Amino acid sequence: MADSQPPAQEVEDGGPTKSALKKAAKAAEKEKKAAEKAAKQQELAQQRAAAEVDFAQDNYGPLPLNQSQSRPRIPRADISHLSNRVGENVLIRARIQTSRAQGAKMVFLNLRQKTDSIQALLVLTSEKISKQMLKWASGLADESIVLVDGTVEKTNEPIKSATVSDVEIHVNKLYLIAGLDARLPFSVEDAARPLDPNRAEDAPETEGQDAKDANPQYSRILLETRLNNRVIDLRTTTNQAIFRLQSAIGHFFRQYLSERGFIEIHSPKLQGSATESGASVFKVSYFKGAAFLAQSPQLAKQMAIAADFERVYEIGPVFRAEDSNTHRHMTEFMGLDLEMAIEEHYHEVMETLDGMLKSIFSGLRDHYKKDIETVQRQYPADDFKWREGPEGTLVLSFREAVDILVEDGVPREGLDDFTTAQEKRLGVLIKKKYDTDYYIIDKFPMELRPFYTMPDPEDPTLSNSYDFFMRGEEILSGAQRIHDPKVLCEKMREKGVDPDSMKPYVDAFRMGCPPHGGGGIGLERVLMLFLKLNNIRRASLFPRDPKRLEP
Repeated sequence: MADSQPPAQEVEDGGPTKSALKKAAKAAEKEKKAAEKAAKQQELAQQRAAAEVDFAQDNYGPLPLNQSQSRPRIPRADISHLSNRVGENVLIRARIQTSRAQGAKMVFLNLRQKTDSIQALLVLTSEKISKQMLKWASGLADESIVLVDGTVEKTNEPIKSATVSDVEIHVNKLYLIAGLDARLPFSVEDAARPLDPNRAEDAPETEGQDAKDANPQYSRILLETRLNNRVIDLRTTTNQAIFRLQSAIGHFFRQYLSERGFIEIHSPKLQGSATESGASVFKVSYFKGAAFLAQSPQLAKQMAIAADFERVYEIGPVFRAEDSNTHRHMTEFMGLDLEMAIEEHYHEVMETLDGMLKSIFSGLRDHYKKDIETVQRQYPADDFKWREGPEGTLVLSFREAVDILVEDGVPREGLDDFTTAQEKRLGVLIKKKYDTDYYIIDKFPMELRPFYTMPDPEDPTLSNSYDFFMRGEEILSGAQRIHDPKVLCEKMREKGVDPDSMKPYVDAFRMGCPPHGGGGIGLERVLMLFLKLNNIRRASLFPRDPKRLEP
């Protein structure tokens, strides 16, 4: 029997065959690749896990509700002073006016405090700012209140969108103090846009096609809309400046008079009878009877003079029940009133009022230039102009003022009093002729003045009274008062007022009162006309007129 071929051997001479070695090598290579793949996957998983861990999580986010839990006394910075703090780390509380993300590595915030704003910048870094922090910051709503910790850095070129334009804040930490629970009716940025300089001064504010066709750089938010959402409107830098200036007027008024021996009084606003006449008072229920809201502190001022206070002033609300829906009338406004005893002539009072007003004008110009410029960016206007130096304030008699209008073509008939249009026309003529926005008209006809006004000693048809004007509109009315009880009662009856209906007032003069005079000023009118705001509601925090009692 022939020998058959033997089967392949797994081993030769006691060792693995070449085929087995090849298989083993392939298996080892496969295992190695699998191990490397597993290691790489594990590394990637670890990297992803590391990426999910936010290393900046303590540097941002909403703060707990402030219930005065602690008081670490960490100083907060004012945006307006940051130009002098380059390189310093600061902590500020501010509102986000606007925000803008630039790619996935940068977020710009425009931060606002009152009348100032500054740019803040968040940049993706490996130490302080994570991508999660950037994403959160870019989602913060405009008008949110935030707490910012950052470093003040010099900018390469001025930042046009910020009032503090030479520096910016590089943010290290960012926390939310108060967010928004309601949608904004309009943006503060839009509300701060300037009025169209080509728009007529007295043109009514309209919406619709006119608004759609308007240049978008100019404000198109109606005054009515602004007043209905006044809290948002008041946040604009313009309004912040307007009411800083309003506060300043009160300060300079007090300062000037206090330095001249005046004391501040506080008269009641609930009265048992009308202050000046019964035609324009608000009647209110008062227990089982009725009372009236004071038209002015007139009676109280005069009684204070009869009580030997000599010189008094007051800043307080005045109520007028007049259905006047004009650019310069409100049903409630702030009155700046003064009264003083006179020694020889009522012009002592007129000159005191004149000096006081000029001190207000110069105080605003000299100490509030930045605020005036802030307002003028939105409401462009020529600077208010008045006479200074030895030439003094322009004073015209009523008859001289009439003559100026007649010379300009206004018929003399009917000029026994000025209409609003005639007052404005006179203001234009006086500005052209005398180069002043501020002047006084003296010696008004007696029939135009209240019952307590002293008649002129030589012409009983005229009175010892005056009005002060700014830009052709009256801002102050005043006079010498009647201090003789017999003459006072006579004039009261002529005006249809029963002296017995105001017995306590008349009795003050029966017990002896020195000659005196004074005046009343509308705070909002002074502010409106100094800045040329064109509507008194812009000069009132929460205006009240025949159609508005809210907000």
